[in-house]
Amino acid sequence: MKKFIILALIAAAALGWQLKIWIHRPSDLQTPATVVISRGNGTSATAEKLQAAGVIDKAWLFKLAARIYGLDRQLKAGEYIFSGPVSVYDVIHKIGRGEVSYRQITLAEGLTSRQMLNIIANEPMLTGEISKTPAEGTLLPETYNFMRGDRRDDIIRQAQEAMDEALDRAWDNRQDDLPIKNKNELLILASIIEKETAVDAERGLVASVFVNRLRKGMKLQTDPTVIYGLTKGQKDLGRPLMRKDLTLDSPFNTYKYYGLPPAPICNPGRASLEAAANPETSDYLYFVADGKGGHNFASSLKEHNNNVQNWKKIRK
Repeated sequence: MKKFIILALIAAAALGWQLKIWIHRPSDLQTPATVVISRGNGTSATAEKLQAAGVIDKAWLFKLAARIYGLDRQLKAGEYIFSGPVSVYDVIHKIGRGEVSYRQITLAEGLTSRQMLNIIANEPMLTGEISKTPAEGTLLPETYNFMRGDRRDDIIRQAQEAMDEALDRAWDNRQDDLPIKNKNELLILASIIEKETAVDAERGLVASVFVNRLRKGMKLQTDPTVIYGLTKGQKDLGRPLMRKDLTLDSPFNTYKYYGLPPAPICNPGRASLEAAANPETSDYLYFVADGKGGHNFASSLKEHNNNVQNWKKIRK
């Protein structure tokens, strides 16, 4: 009996040693493999998916090891990428820690809410329908991380929360005595700045032009607001703005009506929010494209008209 017990202990020790070798031995995976662990997948379903993908070669060993290490109830759902040979031990702990592979979606500065929603709707790794169209200007342009299978509404919520935070920060740190009554007006001004220039170095000057005009009671006379009045942010204009467009009877026509338009015309980025809150100090009242991707600024109409003529020559 004593001899039998000793043999059993030796056998158990040998089995334990062999299991340890198997658990820590790298698999034969040669090419990257992607495995999606869905919510609700238990240890058995997870093990079968891993074996089918070639990440591991023994599903039963994965299930046993998960129980040994107390991780069988801690496996996290998500998309996992395994780039080469990996042991069962490493796989269990990777999934147990939830080291999922994140994907990214980029919402660029200056897009309308409709354009951003189209990007989100066309991302194949997101799920669910978009339940509500957010108001213009309420989505912060940014690159957002998400897991495969996340809901489209979750991306929209992230973008809205990010915009709320960025707008609050810009408003709280704004210059004194700006001709801006509230955060919404700051957002509107930032959206105009965003559409007028993509050059970071001149955002503050563009902002100063509009702030100076507001202080003097001048019309803003900015083309992007007219374009928004024509399209309502639902599509591209598809043609150059024409002189007759400047007579459009719309509150977005800043050639016809004084002050800011009633709502943002796009979703501005952080730089434009900052420029609206802290414009550079200048006496500029006009600007026109310089043909090099930026603008020429002017303090007087005469100087501005000269810049316009130079621009026309460049265009020809």
